[in-house]
Amino acid sequence: MIIYLLVFSAAFGGKMGSKKRESSSMKESVVEELGQLKKDIDSVVEDAAAKPLIKRMKKEKKKTDTEMIPDSDIQNHTNGVSTSSNGPKASLNSMERRKHRKVLAKVKIGANTKKIEAAAEKMDIDSKDDSSNENNESAGTSNSSSGGVLPEFHIGVFKNLAAADVSVREAAAISLVKELRAVQKAYEKLANKDEVEDKSKLEAEKDDGLNNCAPSLRYAVRRLIRGLSSSRECARQGFALGLASLLSTVTSIKLESLLKLIVSLLEVTSNMKGQEAKDCLLGRLFAYGALARSEKLAEEWKSDNTTPLIKEFTSCLIALAAKKRYLQESAVATILEMIEKLPIEAVSNHVLEAPGFKEWFEGATEVGNPDALLLALKMQEKFNLDYKFGKLLPSPYSKNAFFSADHLSQIASCLKESTFCQPRVHSIWPVLINNLLPDAVQDADSASGQISIKKHKKSRKVNSAEEDMERNLRCFSEVTVEGSLLTSSHDRKKLAFDVLQLLLPKLPASCVSVVLSYKIVQCLMDILSTKDSWLYKVAQHFLKELSEWLANDDDRRVEVIVALQKHSNGKFDCITRSKTVKDLMSDFKTKKGCLDFIKNLVTMFLDEGQSSEEPSDQSQTTDDNSEIGSIEDKDALVTLGTSEFLKSWIIESLPSVSKHLKLDKDAQFHVQKEALKFLAVQGLFSSSLGTEVTSFELGEMFKWPKSAIPNALRQMCIEQLQQLLANAQKGEGPHAVVSGVEANDLGLYFMRFLGILRNIPSVSLSRALEADDEKAFKKIQATESQLSKEERNSGLSTDANKLHALRYLLIQLLLQIMLRPGEFFEAASELVICCKKTFGSSDILESSGEDEPDGDDAPALMDVLVDTMLSMLPQSTAPMRSAIEQVFKYFCDEITDDGLLRMLRVIKKDLKPARHHNMDSEDDEDDAEDDLLGLEEAKESDEEETGETADSDEQTDDSEAVIRVDAVTAQLPVADGDGSDDDSDDEGMNDDEMFRMDSKLAEIFREKKNQAGGETAHSQLVLFKLRVLSLLEIYLHQNPGKPQVLKVFSNLAQTFANPQTTEGSEQLSQRIWGIIQKKIFKAKEYPRDESVELPVLEPLLEKYLKLAAKPFKRKKSAANPSKKKQSASWNRHKMLNSLAQSSIFWILKIIDSRNFPQTELQKVCDIFQNALVTYFDSKKSQMKCEFLKETFKRRPWIGRHLFGFLLEKCGSAKSQFRQVEALDLVTEILKSQLSSAADISSADVSKKMLKTHLPKLCHLIKHLVSNMPEKQTRRADVRKFCGKVFQILKTFELDASFLKSLEPEGHTACESQLGEVFLALKK
Repeated sequence: MIIYLLVFSAAFGGKMGSKKRESSSMKESVVEELGQLKKDIDSVVEDAAAKPLIKRMKKEKKKTDTEMIPDSDIQNHTNGVSTSSNGPKASLNSMERRKHRKVLAKVKIGANTKKIEAAAEKMDIDSKDDSSNENNESAGTSNSSSGGVLPEFHIGVFKNLAAADVSVREAAAISLVKELRAVQKAYEKLANKDEVEDKSKLEAEKDDGLNNCAPSLRYAVRRLIRGLSSSRECARQGFALGLASLLSTVTSIKLESLLKLIVSLLEVTSNMKGQEAKDCLLGRLFAYGALARSEKLAEEWKSDNTTPLIKEFTSCLIALAAKKRYLQESAVATILEMIEKLPIEAVSNHVLEAPGFKEWFEGATEVGNPDALLLALKMQEKFNLDYKFGKLLPSPYSKNAFFSADHLSQIASCLKESTFCQPRVHSIWPVLINNLLPDAVQDADSASGQISIKKHKKSRKVNSAEEDMERNLRCFSEVTVEGSLLTSSHDRKKLAFDVLQLLLPKLPASCVSVVLSYKIVQCLMDILSTKDSWLYKVAQHFLKELSEWLANDDDRRVEVIVALQKHSNGKFDCITRSKTVKDLMSDFKTKKGCLDFIKNLVTMFLDEGQSSEEPSDQSQTTDDNSEIGSIEDKDALVTLGTSEFLKSWIIESLPSVSKHLKLDKDAQFHVQKEALKFLAVQGLFSSSLGTEVTSFELGEMFKWPKSAIPNALRQMCIEQLQQLLANAQKGEGPHAVVSGVEANDLGLYFMRFLGILRNIPSVSLSRALEADDEKAFKKIQATESQLSKEERNSGLSTDANKLHALRYLLIQLLLQIMLRPGEFFEAASELVICCKKTFGSSDILESSGEDEPDGDDAPALMDVLVDTMLSMLPQSTAPMRSAIEQVFKYFCDEITDDGLLRMLRVIKKDLKPARHHNMDSEDDEDDAEDDLLGLEEAKESDEEETGETADSDEQTDDSEAVIRVDAVTAQLPVADGDGSDDDSDDEGMNDDEMFRMDSKLAEIFREKKNQAGGETAHSQLVLFKLRVLSLLEIYLHQNPGKPQVLKVFSNLAQTFANPQTTEGSEQLSQRIWGIIQKKIFKAKEYPRDESVELPVLEPLLEKYLKLAAKPFKRKKSAANPSKKKQSASWNRHKMLNSLAQSSIFWILKIIDSRNFPQTELQKVCDIFQNALVTYFDSKKSQMKCEFLKETFKRRPWIGRHLFGFLLEKCGSAKSQFRQVEALDLVTEILKSQLSSAADISSADVSKKMLKTHLPKLCHLIKHLVSNMPEKQTRRADVRKFCGKVFQILKTFELDASFLKSLEPEGHTACESQLGEVFLALKK
């Protein structure tokens, strides 16, 4: 039925087109419209046809069929059908009936097409007759004498109304309204409207109430209403837009008729399925929305303020909202859109008095209706009505009363039920937040800051408003968010975090603690502690939004960090397994933000009641899936240790505040100074008179907690104070202290601060010092004071850097005395002596004879300094080690060979027991092979001394014993050595010194081995070695070209090759490997001055050649090792081989740089020749041929010396494999000589070498071709070698001499085996 109506409408529209258009264009447009209509007929029908009208359309089809199809066509078709049918009509099956309907439809469409063409011809004739009047009348207006023709209305715009593109829908709506306005305007001018209505059958019934509208307008209104029920693309949005635009511009459409049409065309019947009923309900909702937006209701009230239509409209919306929950929020939005356009009288007398309106409000709190609450709030906010909205709003209404705890409890059910629209947040929440946090409160501070006469009154008003807001926010957070949402389902927990995100943009920084309350933080931790939690991503998203909110505001950052840590007792990152707090703390941007953060941390530390009193109720805050760690962590929070844990976090956080701060030096120093004062007061001092002390000199008051600080926290304060000073020293860069700039020296400020507080009578050190420690403490204070004066007087010299480094080492040592009493007073005394002797100031310290050993027995100053620093390394903290490294950096240029050897001795010491000699002969032989780098040095003495000290009962810390022995040896006479003999690692020590050192080390090992639960001696020594390696790395970096680098290299290589010194510590092994590779082999500078003599390098070269040839062996004691051990052993062997090869290249580079004469280099060549003899004669030699070729390539002079030897070995090697490898080596030597032939002098040398060895070369060629290998590949290698030799002989013009020297048998063999290659040489 709709198909035929649409075709007929197109034809009717063509008849009513303007006669003033040109005939040709009108005809073309009609034909085009028909073509387009035929293409889109199916889709247009789907849009236009409403599902509830299917039965009615079937009834209308019978009536239209008889009206539209000519009798002749029907008769012809009937005859055709009857003639083609052999049986009665009742016997037709379903397929035949379907074919019958298709034929009938084609006939009808054909008839309508003819009518359209006839109408076009008629219009063409009429336009020719009226062409004289073309300029006098509009193209879109009909002439009354033309028989009632109206402007054309294109129904194709309905398709565009459903397009997904917004611009297309808007253009279609504009076109629709424009055309229908023109049609309606022309229709109103017609004298005889019945004639047009009789000819138009656009589905516009007589009883639709649109009697004053043109047929096209009536059809469009009905189709727009029906199209609102379509779910295709954006049909609802587009048709609603078209309907709203049409209603707002065409006044002839009556409101009463429109309301009836909406109900009748979109009626929901009982036989509709679920989706059909939903489409109709949504269609009615969109229709009412279009009506509300069109201002039709406001115009109706203006024309008649007693109209019942507003009540009817409101009642329809309330009834519609009551049908389905998903319609409620949109229905309320439609009502709000309506009342925005109505005056208050209309709202009071019509909207509020609508049937069912009051009852809807009264039952809202019982059923939990958030939309009723939303409507009540919006109406109250706009009109301030004296109306009873049930229990939704307090009476009389005020914001304070609304956000009171009692009222929020009453409307809790409404707010909880707002989760039905998830994942979207219900509209009630933004409204609540706008009332809770108005924009005016945020600007109150700036408004109150204006200068005026009523400044104090404004300030009181602002403060009152802020207090009300904070009180309301607290009630809202406690009752609604925590009491209603967090204690309920997962959906409502998610809603709680969504609400918090809505609060953030308007939330003042001062109210962060109200929102991030104990329960919120606990819920966050419970969720984030388990990744399998349903709410895990919700919590992560909330933290992300929280981080973005505070990104550029340090005030917010401070409040958030404090809230998270305070309510988690400093365990937020620990429990959530994240870096949330750590990342927030590392991104402060302003000095004020840092100072505020430190102030808050100090307040938390001093506040005894800071720990949360609320119990951790898992049933209230925990996700059902959050089980890992939640109960244990929550129980831990209420134990006595929780406050101490929070305080420990506060102490650890203070040094890190300024670590990543990107501020100017003055601002950074100010932040560091505030942190330093707190750490120094809490860690170093205590008050005997109360918890508050005022320093008049500093002008500050210092506080302590009411309860005594535990010793563990005091030690932590001292450690963090050390870390703060170390960070300040690193951040200074190259030190340049001049007069007047010392104010930014944190170390100087600390010493002054320390002195001032010690002079306050009621303040004393938190730990009473023994006499030795007290004496050392005072010495350090006096020495640092004098050094600071010397530093200021030194200006920008190198001495200023040394003084500055020494000062900071003294400060760290002073704190270390407080941290570990009784252990560092000796080191402090020695360091003070070093400071005095280094700078020779009599004011530094009044010396005493016991402190300053003089005379011939006095050790070298640098040896004492090195021993002192080594003595402090084992038990020092990381900041103190950093200070030691800084001092060593500036003094390492002056270090003696003895001091260097003391450091290397620590590196080489091992923990393995001495070897016993009850092994079999093969093991002894293997051990002898392993001892290539002097690894068995001093083993026997170690064993003997270990035995002597094994029964000692003296308990001494391992590092302390090493320190004390080193300090003793520093005071003994040291023999001067040249440092060139690396076979003896005990150089510079006499027997007495060696005995003491090794005995003490043995004592260390025994003590640590017997300590239950403590660190092993092995781990202690490894740690000590790693710290000494850091000093050696600094030495190599500062002195890359000194001859002592050879000594360091030799000892480090020995340590790396000795499994007993690195076994069990992969870190130590890798560290030594890295230092050798980066600081020695790859360094730009290397030892090459005259002090580096060839006799020193030759033994090293010989050792590493042996190491490079060492085979990989398995011990008999490990006949069946595991794959892991075997793989580790093989990897170690490869690393040793690589070390040997790199060492050989490095040593040869040093030899080359010295330009030794050829006679002195003969021994180097002999060393290589001996290694090659073993290589060719022994299968045990695993030296790589590629390594030898690379050596000859880098150092051609070695190849020239060994050329004759290799020519002999090519024919006399024991295996063919070695013979072929010897050929490769000879080829490489020849290539190197050929590459150097560009230089005339080098070419002469190469030619002379070849000419000298020409007889041997001829003999080798003859031997090779006469005794060709059996394997094809090796025969190919021989031919390749011969070809290369012939090519080089031609290059040096020695081919004739070669042929002359070659015997006749050799000629014959070469011709038979080499063929064309040899013949080419003869030609």
